[in-house]
Amino acid sequence: MAATAKTSGKPKGKASTASTVPTAEDLAQSLRVRIQRSELAPGEWLREVKLCSEFGVGRSIVRRALRTLADDGLIEIEENRGARVSTTTVEEVFDLYEVRAALYGMAARFACLRASDALIRGMLTKIDRLLADAEAKAPAEQIMETSESIFSDMTGCASADAQRMIEAVRRKTRFHFSYVALAINANGPGPYEHWRHVRAALVERDADRASQAARDILYFMQGEVARIMLARGPRLIADAPPAEPAAAPKRRPPAKRKPE
Repeated sequence: MAATAKTSGKPKGKASTASTVPTAEDLAQSLRVRIQRSELAPGEWLREVKLCSEFGVGRSIVRRALRTLADDGLIEIEENRGARVSTTTVEEVFDLYEVRAALYGMAARFACLRASDALIRGMLTKIDRLLADAEAKAPAEQIMETSESIFSDMTGCASADAQRMIEAVRRKTRFHFSYVALAINANGPGPYEHWRHVRAALVERDADRASQAARDILYFMQGEVARIMLARGPRLIADAPPAEPAAAPKRRPPAKRKPE
């Protein structure tokens, strides 16, 4: 008993030094938030040495985190130069949301047609929690996590190929100011009426209605994210610097002919 009391009296923060070291995902999430808050500006370089020093991690963790952010479309990694924050255009993000809306509409349709009753009940429970969190002004991150979990359940009803397509587009849109859009609109209607339509359609297994409601959720986010990006002044396609022309291949001088 005495040994137990002594152990329980140790400071929690001293229990394990290894547990306090950030993981690659911890580092990636921290950088995502900074990018979304414009604390890291488009075009700004992310130096490995500086990140290692700031977060107290090795280069392997930093490199894994940067690769994750590159997959999300938030940074660009240039060979022999490093990583810098992407200067994503409004059009690029707008187009990605358009594709995601179509894919999520498809996922909602398949959920109505293929999901088990137990899975439908689980999704309804999550939608109720999402709506309750929105009513209670819960943090946008919490609402987004529930939203992503519901769409993951829906996506699981699609084919493997469809799941891969959804995941590829999802990664590139999820972190483009989605949390910021919900936070700014915390006192507005938000996309929640569309979520109520999704819920009703799942109950009735109305595939067409569920598909349209799911697309409407993404269309709402598309408009809000585009509005935020325009307000913050990111470049449009027309503003993008022209691509540098490829260097012309060097011509080899003609070989000298040997005298006959």
